[in-house]
Amino acid sequence: MSSREQFVAAIDIGTTKIVSIVGKKNENGKIEILGLSKALSKGVKRGVVINIEDTVTAIQTTVDDVQKRSGIKFSEVFVGIAGQHIKSMKSRGYIMRDSYEDEIKKDEVFRLIEDMHKIHIDIGEEIIHVIPQNFIVDNETGLKSPIGICGRRLEANFHIVIGHVAAAKNIEKCIRRANLSVKDLILEPLASADAVLTEDEKEAGVVLVDIGGGTTDLAVYYDNIIRHTAVIPLGGNVVTNDIKEGCAILQRHAEQLKIQYGSALGEIAPEDKVVAIPGISGRTPKEISFRNLAYIIQSRMEEIIDFINFEIQNSGYGDKLAAGIVITGGGAMLKHLSQLMKFKTAMDVRIGYPNEHLTGPGRNEINQPMYATSVGLIMRGFDYLETYKRPFNAAPADDFVEKPAEVYEHAEVTDDGQADTVREPKTSLTEKIKIIMQKMFEVEDNSIN
Repeated sequence: MSSREQFVAAIDIGTTKIVSIVGKKNENGKIEILGLSKALSKGVKRGVVINIEDTVTAIQTTVDDVQKRSGIKFSEVFVGIAGQHIKSMKSRGYIMRDSYEDEIKKDEVFRLIEDMHKIHIDIGEEIIHVIPQNFIVDNETGLKSPIGICGRRLEANFHIVIGHVAAAKNIEKCIRRANLSVKDLILEPLASADAVLTEDEKEAGVVLVDIGGGTTDLAVYYDNIIRHTAVIPLGGNVVTNDIKEGCAILQRHAEQLKIQYGSALGEIAPEDKVVAIPGISGRTPKEISFRNLAYIIQSRMEEIIDFINFEIQNSGYGDKLAAGIVITGGGAMLKHLSQLMKFKTAMDVRIGYPNEHLTGPGRNEINQPMYATSVGLIMRGFDYLETYKRPFNAAPADDFVEKPAEVYEHAEVTDDGQADTVREPKTSLTEKIKIIMQKMFEVEDNSIN
């Protein structure tokens, strides 16, 4: 790294909160968070932007705040994408080679990965990530890298993540309206996994479960490779809603009850303890028993765990996950949740904190499950810059120079019928594939032609 310090900024657009975060990397490869700012998210439902104006206001507020707190200015950001529209699929591709004798070269692997970006997907969808799982050369299966092996038929199994074009475009539109540009879109469960999982867990087999406000994101790793991703359209908000309906109280009181007195295990909640909730507009206060509250929470959490169990089995790796489950996200803080999950899945469960890769004075404040995605986005941002050898336009306020982002520009009609110039990051498909290959084979940029 050059003598000039490199900074990275990211934005986590969640259902309950929007977080802007700025960090730098020290010489030991640890991340130091220089500033973090969060605001209530009102324009996002189940991970998808439904109100652009509200979302832009929240983004603008947090960005201004984090720039003030950190003293770092930036004009581009890494952004997470999640939401119930995200789905993943397995696919297999192959190419036939001219000669048995010739060794397989990098450009042939490159061509195979490139082909996977052309597979048929539904109209209105786009491929977000193509991740090679393993390779097969003729009948030799389970190869991590086929380069240098001889054979006629080169095959690979792929994990492909797909999302709606409109959802990605709306995120980009919000960032643009806040006078920033998107450096790259990153699938949120992959970012959270980077922040809270250890290399040993990824090798032994582990499920990352990120319980947010609107969605529960899931990623299955085995043998250091991502095997399955899913987004379940239920999160902490449905639990709050159940308490609100079940106890006939206001939403804000329900949220407070869940956080302060809630438990995911009804049986062990005290039967004789009650909490008084102020009556609506001066009416008589309501008394709610701890046990009643816990049973309401438990029944909804069991439903979410059933979905998680289904996705674990669906991954095909259910019986290979020696490291069990790691839960993170704001929902992971619900009392006794890990015990309930252990009971319902018969797997080992721990809570994931993003402290594995953090350093610096702000470390303890940031070391909370709710910030796992934000920290992961910063980590993925640094990976991206190192792999692409790209600069990132961020610097201390006094040294900051506004540079035009490397973009393609085209006109797009906005909601109000006005023509809007769209600025898209200049990351071509070829470069996206380079980043995959570099991670797999640790090759230099210039060795892939």
